Amino acid sequence: MNKAKGLTLLTHYALRIEGEKIIYSDPFHLEKAPQDGDIILITHEHYDHLSPDDIRKAAKPDAYIVLPKSCRAAALKAGLNEKRLLYLAAGEEAEIGGIRIEAVPAYNTLKPFHTKGKGWLGYVVTVGGLRYYIAGDTDNTPEARQVKCDVAIVPVGGTYTMTAKEAAALVNTIRPAVAVPAHYGDIVGTVSDAEKFASLLESGIACDFARD
Repeated sequence: MNKAKGLTLLTHYALRIEGEKIIYSDPFHLEKAPQDGDIILITHEHYDHLSPDDIRKAAKPDAYIVLPKSCRAAALKAGLNEKRLLYLAAGEEAEIGGIRIEAVPAYNTLKPFHTKGKGWLGYVVTVGGLRYYIAGDTDNTPEARQVKCDVAIVPVGGTYTMTAKEAAALVNTIRPAVAVPAHYGDIVGTVSDAEKFASLLESGIACDFARD
């Protein structure tokens, strides 16, 4: 496998995975409103990750929205339907329509933007027999280095998350078949960060920019 099968990086850290179900993660600045998402994953409550308007553009009326337990108040304030919300904490798992979802901590180690105590998340979702790691806004943490996956989607823009060099170090540790750089080109980070990330990957790890 040299491509992230079924995965499209839409904008920033907004992802779409097409398999047995349609999954979106952190929809943001969506140009269209397909409303075809069965599962919407939200990593944390910052506006570029929990965007109510974009969630509504992406989600079917009966979609499940998965988000950290610590984001309940933010989700309700945003007007999301609590009956369709599924809360997870780090280390917990859920299954929706045959899709397994594992919650992984996402946090900064030396920055104040995403502290561990907030309980924010990344996810590992299994689609079509492949494990996709959506790292969320994180640094190279001990928990991230324990993840087993086929595809890793990691932030590379720096400032609020890992730099390209730090993200490559994480990926070279967990060694997925494919790595996808994200969290650049909107708000923070540039295409050159993604290109630098790709250049630092070790042999045997393919890079897929996965752009629409």
